[in-house]
Amino acid sequence: MKILANDGISQSGVDALTNDGFEVITTKVAQEQLINYINEHQITALLVRSATKVRKDIIDACESLKIIGRGGVGMDNIDVAYARDKGLHVINTPAASSSSVAELVFGHLFSGVRFLHDANRNMPLEGDSRFKELKKSYAKGVELRGKTLGIIGFGRIGQATAKMALGLGMKVIATDKFIDKATITVDFFNGQSIDIDIATESMESVLKDADFITLHVPAQKEYIIGKKEIELMKQGVGIVNASRGGTIDEVALIDALDARKISFAGLDVFENEPTPAIKVLMNPYVSLTPHIGAATNEAQDRIGLELASQINTILKG
Repeated sequence: MKILANDGISQSGVDALTNDGFEVITTKVAQEQLINYINEHQITALLVRSATKVRKDIIDACESLKIIGRGGVGMDNIDVAYARDKGLHVINTPAASSSSVAELVFGHLFSGVRFLHDANRNMPLEGDSRFKELKKSYAKGVELRGKTLGIIGFGRIGQATAKMALGLGMKVIATDKFIDKATITVDFFNGQSIDIDIATESMESVLKDADFITLHVPAQKEYIIGKKEIELMKQGVGIVNASRGGTIDEVALIDALDARKISFAGLDVFENEPTPAIKVLMNPYVSLTPHIGAATNEAQDRIGLELASQINTILKG
């Protein structure tokens, strides 16, 4: 049986599938050519990340397909319900990338509170001529320890982010439509751990009380954070979005950054991927990454192995 990993898969995933007797194809097939390729090669399982879309046309036209797999959490690029109604298995790897995304959130938080994103832009240009001025302009950083982190969306990634925040000495508050409370286990290098119970609160209270806000929600039809929500936030709040583009109104965000209502933003996702708005890219108060939340070697290994295990169970179990 043939597996097409159209958006790539880790070598560990390839090896696991190959050892289980599957043929793994990692050729990148263009979206418009995908149906013909799947039918010509009689592909049994199609694995994607965020680039390839698996809509009704592919599901209807490709009778050899038995599995659609998403390497990651969100499956908004797949018509999941339709595929399952047609008898296909739709799988993903919701836990594999949680730590990687959480670490990137803190990369943006540290960058924001210590002006690293701006310093790394200006030091190569002016570090030799305006060193003292730059030192003075970046000298009013703040510490994360002791501050309150508000988490919007308290699923696996939100809880992984909470774990890191607690380990750093932050207070954590969270809101979620479907989760009332969670027990966060903070593990230490010597095998010890502590459990901390966190009850979720209203969205309004999180917006009002948080020093920093991070979003961990699926794709939305409407903004989670817009002008009205920003007005509720503390003066000088920092905000990070490593979930999905379109959850923050970028026009309202830039206005709030320029007015200094929001001190900084860390963005890994954008409304208009893969061509983010120039005003977002050029704003000096924004720390930027190109949708790389799950893009660590460790996460990709976990994703590949988890997909391989699920495929083997479905097709041979």
